[in-house]
Amino acid sequence: MTEETIAGAVPAVRDWPALDLSGVDFDPVLAELMREGPVTRVKLPNGEGWAWLVTRHDDVRMVANDPRFSREAVMDHPVTRLAPHFIPARGAVGFLDPPDHTRLRRSVAAAFTAGGVERVREKSRRMLDELVDELLQEGPPTDLTERVLGPFPIAVICELMGVPAMDRANMHTWTQFILSSSHGADVSEKAKNEMGAYFAKLIGDRGGSTGEDVTSLLGAAVGRDEVTLEEAVGLAVLLQIGGEAVTNNCGQLFFLLLTRPDLAGRLRAEPDIRPRAIDELLRYIPHRSAVGLSRIATEDVDIKGVRIRAGEAIYVSYLAANRDPEVFTDPETIDFSRSPNPHVAFGFGPHYCPGGMLARLESELLVDALLDRMPGLRLAVAPEQVPFRKGALIRGPEALPVRW
Repeated sequence: MTEETIAGAVPAVRDWPALDLSGVDFDPVLAELMREGPVTRVKLPNGEGWAWLVTRHDDVRMVANDPRFSREAVMDHPVTRLAPHFIPARGAVGFLDPPDHTRLRRSVAAAFTAGGVERVREKSRRMLDELVDELLQEGPPTDLTERVLGPFPIAVICELMGVPAMDRANMHTWTQFILSSSHGADVSEKAKNEMGAYFAKLIGDRGGSTGEDVTSLLGAAVGRDEVTLEEAVGLAVLLQIGGEAVTNNCGQLFFLLLTRPDLAGRLRAEPDIRPRAIDELLRYIPHRSAVGLSRIATEDVDIKGVRIRAGEAIYVSYLAANRDPEVFTDPETIDFSRSPNPHVAFGFGPHYCPGGMLARLESELLVDALLDRMPGLRLAVAPEQVPFRKGALIRGPEALPVRW
């Protein structure tokens, strides 16, 4: 790789270790990289070589939406990466570019529109009420992650996907292995293969279905030869895994509210501001470790005085973009009145998270149920005693001990 910029010497390659961070602490390495410049270079714990990193809001959105930066080209390039697993798989939706990526996403778009998400609202609310009923009946203390924040998103995403209730436990186990690097790459890949085999059968069985759930939509699309079974399975696995990320995101959200009673108090007193407040919490919460999937420049591109050469890898940091002081006034402050709030917590461009609207719905339902029905909700231990997941790609509390 040619080490040259337009304006002068290239930035040094910085090691970016896989840090196990607690609470909502912002990654100190990422904070340093943001201070060093809009375009830096990093080496992650796995894979090969180094990659460019962009951290400013405008650059992040540009790279994520620019066809000159390809996900598919990652197949043919060794790339430094965070996890030992998540090795690029040819044909997987996360590593497709338009138009193939657009074609595949279109097959399930109906399930993730406002109407599709509204279809599961009332059933989701009833399932959540049942979980809270059980908590109130049994009394404190309890683990909010185990009893509510874990099972609720699993139930909702399985409902949207069309996964029968009896199979939810297996889905949860597979997802936990896939989302963690602490068990090793072999365990993660085995879980991914088993989930894929499950969805291959489920989608195949629903080839003639007219259902509105995701696996029925995929089965119909395969039947019409719009997508291959392999593509459909890859998308189903990605959507199922993403659906459980709500557990960790809402774990951080409630950890924040329970350690900042002023914020929780305001949400109780002013329920009308909750949707806007949740959007601000989504901006603020550091929902993942390091960075996600890389892209490859397909031609030379200049960003902020730095020339990214064709064939070089580049990452965007949505976490950094959400703290860009040029876009968000006083970004370290949680401001429920922030407007506009153009955060990129769900990504940007063609690979924008399809489940963003569903995640917002689940967050709003959880805030409504837990704050309104449990007015005395508080941590049962000191904040520093709340255990956070180790080796996880998506950050969140392993347990959230509470009483009320």
